[in-house]
Amino acid sequence: MLFFVLAGLCEIGGGYLVWLWLREGKSIWLALIGVAILGLYGAVPTLQPTDFGRAYAAYGGVFIVLSISWGWLIDRIRPDKFDLLGGWIILLGVLVMMYAPRN
Repeated sequence: MLFFVLAGLCEIGGGYLVWLWLREGKSIWLALIGVAILGLYGAVPTLQPTDFGRAYAAYGGVFIVLSISWGWLIDRIRPDKFDLLGGWIILLGVLVMMYAPRN
């Protein structure tokens, strides 16, 4: 799960810095840092000890939960009960995909 969280923070954080530059007129330096962080995002999922498809499918679920958390903590947009329920359902799916016993 650590690599999923790290990848998610790289993708969301890097994208957020580019967003600040493009949408809120902040310094281009934020965009350049964001692009570098997005480059790290491209490498982190390769550290997962599973195949590409499963890693990216499970990462998608973690990304959704991290996005809800980012909105709550950074943008101060409190998730409603359906956001939280959906996040828990998605996280359960991630755990099943990654940790269910297989032959």
